[in-house]
Amino acid sequence: MVSSSENVDVRLTVTQSFRTLASSTDVKDIIPALQRLHSFVNGHGPGTTITSAQRSEFNRAHYTQTLQFLVSNIQADWLNKLSAGQRTELWDGMFLKGPPEQSLLVLMEAIGELRPSGSLDLIVNITERFLQSRRLADLLCSYCLQTSLSDSPQLRETLLSRISALPDLTANKLHPNNRPLFSPQQYYPLLAKEMLTALEQTCQALRDGTDCSLTFVAQTLGKVCIQGHSDPIMANMAPHLSACTYKDMVWQRVCWKLLENVPQRWMESVLTGLVQAVHGPDALGRIIGNLVLTKKTAQYIITHKLLLLRYRYKTQTLRTILGYLAADRDRRPLLIQVLRSVSQAWANASAIKHTPLEQQFYVSKALLLSVSLLTDSELQELRSELLQCMLGGMQSHLDSSVPQIRNMGMVVGECLSSRMDIHGVKLKFEYEQDEETRELLSLMNPCEEAEPEPGNGVCSSEETVPSPQKESPKSNKDQESDLDSDDEFTPYDMSEDVKMSKTSQPRYLQDCLEILLSSADPKRVKLSLRAAEGLVRGNGLAAKEISVQMTKVLLHMEDKYNIDGFLNLRQATMVALTVTDCIPVTQYLTSEFYCLNYSLRQRLDILEVLALAAQELSKPAASDKSPPVNSVPSTEISPYPGDNPVHWRQVVEKRIQSKTKYISKGASRPAPNSTPSRYAPVAGHFFFPLLRNYDKPQVTFDLLGSDHLVLSRLIHTLGLLMHLAANAPIAAQMGCALLDFAWTVRYHTDQMVRRSVLFSVCSVFLSIPSHSLLVDLSAQLFETRAWLADVAEGDPDADCRSLAEQSLVLLDNSLKKQLQGSK
Repeated sequence: MVSSSENVDVRLTVTQSFRTLASSTDVKDIIPALQRLHSFVNGHGPGTTITSAQRSEFNRAHYTQTLQFLVSNIQADWLNKLSAGQRTELWDGMFLKGPPEQSLLVLMEAIGELRPSGSLDLIVNITERFLQSRRLADLLCSYCLQTSLSDSPQLRETLLSRISALPDLTANKLHPNNRPLFSPQQYYPLLAKEMLTALEQTCQALRDGTDCSLTFVAQTLGKVCIQGHSDPIMANMAPHLSACTYKDMVWQRVCWKLLENVPQRWMESVLTGLVQAVHGPDALGRIIGNLVLTKKTAQYIITHKLLLLRYRYKTQTLRTILGYLAADRDRRPLLIQVLRSVSQAWANASAIKHTPLEQQFYVSKALLLSVSLLTDSELQELRSELLQCMLGGMQSHLDSSVPQIRNMGMVVGECLSSRMDIHGVKLKFEYEQDEETRELLSLMNPCEEAEPEPGNGVCSSEETVPSPQKESPKSNKDQESDLDSDDEFTPYDMSEDVKMSKTSQPRYLQDCLEILLSSADPKRVKLSLRAAEGLVRGNGLAAKEISVQMTKVLLHMEDKYNIDGFLNLRQATMVALTVTDCIPVTQYLTSEFYCLNYSLRQRLDILEVLALAAQELSKPAASDKSPPVNSVPSTEISPYPGDNPVHWRQVVEKRIQSKTKYISKGASRPAPNSTPSRYAPVAGHFFFPLLRNYDKPQVTFDLLGSDHLVLSRLIHTLGLLMHLAANAPIAAQMGCALLDFAWTVRYHTDQMVRRSVLFSVCSVFLSIPSHSLLVDLSAQLFETRAWLADVAEGDPDADCRSLAEQSLVLLDNSLKKQLQGSK
């Protein structure tokens, strides 16, 4: 603690020295004044004894002022009267022995303000000596060891800008006479060494039990890297950090803390330079630790940006990143995440058409390296996803007109099938090998360079890998002798052999469509129809390209060859197409429903496909991973649900039970995981087009006339679509439109139509929240309730009466709930 008297003494001495330097021209007066000021920096002087408290007070309150005074008097006559030794000791020493952060700021400010002259050359010389005398390391260490006397956010920001941009600042002022030390080629390697020195002193201080902070060094590292100088910085720092962290846990902890303290906005530039400069995944893991698990920004950069958005890095960088993720048990889930993302990007047909060839090659390398790092158990879990990626991606690649993309698809398909070993079958294509294909093939068995141990010299960078020896080809004479020897064997009796069929199941969706369009072979048509659904669900990207065309073919297809389960196979494929490419197929089916020259069977098929597709879309997405299972028997078409009255009663009773509160229901089950509905965003595409032209009779179709079977199916389908849209934003609008439509046919003579109307009304009450019923459907509620009461009391059909009663119960419960909640 500095006493007030000591503060006064320091202030008086500094003031007196300034007055002497400003007014006197005698060297005998100038030198003692400079020595008095220098004694505060040096700690001793002729005839003076400076205490540590006085030095601290001078450095804190007067050092910057002193340097600025000296710079302002740089043109004074007495400066030229000093000898070279005196100038070096008394003038230059003031800049080189005090607090380095204050000295650097004054020097950089002077370089920016002075015009080209001898005075500017003097300041430049001092700045050059400042860098050569390792004062930058002293500056960084003072912040690491928290010994800096002056600190504030503004000071730190100014220091960061001066340190990181020193070559730019000096070049703008000194060009074309800039010093070599100030060039980026020399300055940034020097800065990297200074930061390593600061880190080394920090490690020593930690071993001695001293608390340290790496915030300023981390900010300096990030600031320099974000300005585009990460390559020279990391080229000097990465090998040293890798060597120091090889067996030293203190160094590892310091490196981890250093990278954790890098500001988020600069993290990308630091990690990008590091992964390119570091030697192998083990070194990267020692330097950054589990940074990807503790910092979301680092995780996004490592697992997404460097793999999917950037593609200019070398293969060794990919090996380092993916090997780092695979090296630790806690980081392996990120490897699985990366594999899924990369496989989707590789199989994306749009990406194949619109991304550069270099990026596609980069993604292909990342995919193969990720697969090569999987264990057998992980590969088993991801087999279905990889198979889907392989089939979809290969088809998209083979459809390309660019030879490199086709070769890429074939090579990746071969490698994936070989790694998965599906039923022992491995794909094999014929393609011309070049440098790219050979590199892709080599990635499945990577041979990484061994990391040299520190102090043992440079190890061999190539590991000896046994390569299979090629069999030497036989000479022509040996081949001729083998051929001649075949004549000595007795031929087999092949008279009873059965000729094998050459017809095989198509493996590509385009082939399947062409067979259904043009083939007259019953076996080929049968096999194609059976394979169609699986191909559609297994390759959604290819299905979307021909979804409407294939739906049109299936809708008009007739059972010419008496195929078993023809209707079910056709229906299942159309449902798969609707689910895969929802909006285009739905628009086609709903527009064709009211068109001319369609049979009733085809119109019913359209309604059934829409209903089944909506049901599948409304199920949780997790169920999509299971193999498609037809909900109808394989030998006959599923009966229309409206034909069975018990079915309606069971459905409505289940809905009522789900809305009823019980005092005790036994052991409670855990709530299922919530998943977003895929049907809710597209419900309007299913629903509203079916209401478009119902009142316009066509030549072959009269919905409100004689075709009451189709009318009942239509109303039932609309009710089902309404129920599946429960809690969707568009549900209230759908419910209002459905009640208006049902109101026009509520007294239809056909009982099936009336049942369908009542079912649709139940669906409206079940799907729309009670508050929306009062707000959006208030005009229809009272009339609807009166009509339901009439039906429940006097309808000749018992099932209609039962449905009307249940509808009344649902309506009353919803209204009571809303009225009680509003009180």
